[in-house]
Amino acid sequence: MTTTTPDMLEMIAGGVTTPRGFRASGVSAGIKASGLDLALLVSDRPATAAAVFTTNRAQAAPVVISRVHLAQSGGAVRAIVVNSGCANACTGEGGMQAARDMASEAAVLVGCAVEQVLVASTGVIGVALPIDKIRRALPRAVHALGPHEGPTAARAIMTTDPFPKEAAARLSIEGRDVTIGGMAKGSGMIEPTMATMLGFITTDAEVPQPLLDRALRAAVDDTFNAITVDGECSTNDCVMIAANGASGAVVNEAGFERFSRALGSVCLRLALGIVRGGEGATKLITVNVTGAASPQEARKAAKAIANSLLVKTAIHGGDPNWGRLVAVAGRAGVAFDLNRVTVTIGSVVLFKEGRPHDEAAPEAAAHLQNDEVVTTVDLGSGDASSTVWTCDLSAEYVRINADYRT
Repeated sequence: MTTTTPDMLEMIAGGVTTPRGFRASGVSAGIKASGLDLALLVSDRPATAAAVFTTNRAQAAPVVISRVHLAQSGGAVRAIVVNSGCANACTGEGGMQAARDMASEAAVLVGCAVEQVLVASTGVIGVALPIDKIRRALPRAVHALGPHEGPTAARAIMTTDPFPKEAAARLSIEGRDVTIGGMAKGSGMIEPTMATMLGFITTDAEVPQPLLDRALRAAVDDTFNAITVDGECSTNDCVMIAANGASGAVVNEAGFERFSRALGSVCLRLALGIVRGGEGATKLITVNVTGAASPQEARKAAKAIANSLLVKTAIHGGDPNWGRLVAVAGRAGVAFDLNRVTVTIGSVVLFKEGRPHDEAAPEAAAHLQNDEVVTTVDLGSGDASSTVWTCDLSAEYVRINADYRT
């Protein structure tokens, strides 16, 4: 299935190996009890790289090592190695050495400098990474590399995810076709503030590192940083992008906005996939905040609403309780005028200008039966707006996280 936008951006089927010059693989290293748990992504030529990382101060070893490698290489990358089943977080110097070894082993097999290898991990915090298992599995991962193995890699990075997340888009720059592809994982511990959330994006355009970094940060701000499952910022969050120039197209200032919009579209599809696959989720919830005094206050209020346990459980139960939305917006710490506030569920106005419209509750309740729900709160304090995506909170979320380590 493809979708074409007015600026000729085409959303296409595919993922991280859809852009030319990238190969991937996914194998079982025995880190998890069963299934794929080690992914390898390789660019056939040196690529320009950029990344954003978690703002959590308890940063996992792979985050630290990947930051160092990006600085040492000047933003160049040949390979990314990702394991699931172990976060390699809060594991001391042993964890740091394991992350270094993970990169160095891959570098030898791929044939590149160690600083051109980035690493990422996801899984349980505080468990030593079984680096010997990774050493034994990496040659198999290299042997399995292929341009059509993106879906396998996307499965290998999953933990509690109910399904893999992939996305791809095609656009034209300077008369040449450019492709952007990506894969992501994340289901719980999700509120990236740059959950456990990992994102890996590739493009066959040539993009100077400063422009690539700028485009990635802009895309992440309105996508991965605009989602939340449970309000938890992980120790391992990262989004990495590699641009290898295999298409022959060069992104400069003239083509930057078009490339940036396409990158944002790929990131949004991946981010929404994370929310749809939130632990125990049954509904994708769009939270719109309008009438805010500033974009920052709009985002702050939207995040507060999206993270409210009372809002999330009310929506899960199909209860059009507008009072919970008003209460969260009122305590969000932003400009708020109750006499000008409007609350809408779907297209149904439930509260406006200080007065409830409870006669419309049955119509709003009907909207809440859908698997995609929209709520809108106008703060009555300005003209800024923001959108955040979240999911409902179910008993299944409690079960998954109560049993996560046991």
